[in-house]
Amino acid sequence: MARKRHSDEDILKLLREIEVRLASGSDVTSACRSAGISDATYYNWRKKFGGMARSQLSEMKALEKENQRLKKIVADLELDKLILKESLDFLKPKG
Repeated sequence: MARKRHSDEDILKLLREIEVRLASGSDVTSACRSAGISDATYYNWRKKFGGMARSQLSEMKALEKENQRLKKIVADLELDKLILKESLDFLKPKG
């Protein structure tokens, strides 16, 4: 079976559709089948996106992007620190 890639907005939409079907008395298996996803996918998405609104989703994306940027800065600074330590050890007089 071919894998589909769903955008985060699509995932939120599908989760809401499944929640509506569950509220109307359907079971999880049939609700997921009608949405075109597996039970495991539903539970994974619900764990990650459960109870999230679109505004929270965009905020989460912005925070993830900022976190990546900060991690890159820390890695660059750590590399600079190691280079300076090595050069200091090299220039230090032995004796």
